Amino acid sequence: MIFIDGVGIGENDPLKNPFFKFGFNTFTKIFGRIPHLSDQRISITNGAVFPVDPLLDIPGIPLSGTGQTSIFCGINAPRFINQHFGPYPYSTLIPIIREQNIFAELIKKGKSVAFANAYPKIFFDYINSGRRRLSVTTLSCILSDVYLRKIKDLYQGKALSAEIDNRRFVERLNYKLPIIKHELAARRLVRLTREHDFTLFEIFHTDHIGHGRNSEMLIQFHTLLDSFLQSIIQNLPDDTTFLLCSDHGNYEDLSIKSHTLNPSLAIAYGPGADYLSKRISNLTHIKEALMDLIL
Repeated sequence: MIFIDGVGIGENDPLKNPFFKFGFNTFTKIFGRIPHLSDQRISITNGAVFPVDPLLDIPGIPLSGTGQTSIFCGINAPRFINQHFGPYPYSTLIPIIREQNIFAELIKKGKSVAFANAYPKIFFDYINSGRRRLSVTTLSCILSDVYLRKIKDLYQGKALSAEIDNRRFVERLNYKLPIIKHELAARRLVRLTREHDFTLFEIFHTDHIGHGRNSEMLIQFHTLLDSFLQSIIQNLPDDTTFLLCSDHGNYEDLSIKSHTLNPSLAIAYGPGADYLSKRISNLTHIKEALMDLIL
């Protein structure tokens, strides 16, 4: 599974939507066309692109804290606290995350899980200081004793950086790592999937770009993301199902800096793709649908 922050299905408008402005071969070469609000669902043999409702019958703009809790815990988190909330989970959601996150549930069932992202030393310093303003994914791992990968794992090819190619670790944090190609990053993630029943990789730069609309970063990362996803799908083992999903829209409409009300994007590929596309219609369905496939 790849969780990608802040990507929805937007308008067929290159002035707003980078998928139409810059193209996206993952859509056009694998699925035949780019999804948009008037054409949200695409089905091919072993694959599907489909919309997922992030609003969950609660007024307001969807936010990451409640959206990600809904994805990874299978509950309607906005309804539980009567609002969309983010970027971090609301305090009363933390006990639910502890008990019901997908890592914890799969571990209880005897399944092997992995979180593929590597974190720099400053992150572990932050954790060790006692501060815990964390994303739902990271908090889920900590509360479930799932190993959080370190820089040494990046050096050994056993993890990925959130921006896929190590560039931020090199250019902003001064680590002496190679900036890797999308093919190598994809191979590393596929290898991790072979070693575990459930593997998660999180990409959050899409939401940051959507808020900041940094054109130089946008073009570079858009191309990298596209090539990376193509490589994942094209090299997926025959017995593995791939799911990409998001918590809310943002990146698909760069005319504004805020999240959108658009449906969240989902892409499924592999033997379970048809099941996932039919089973998932809102964020709360994702965890249960994945667990049904794995178990």
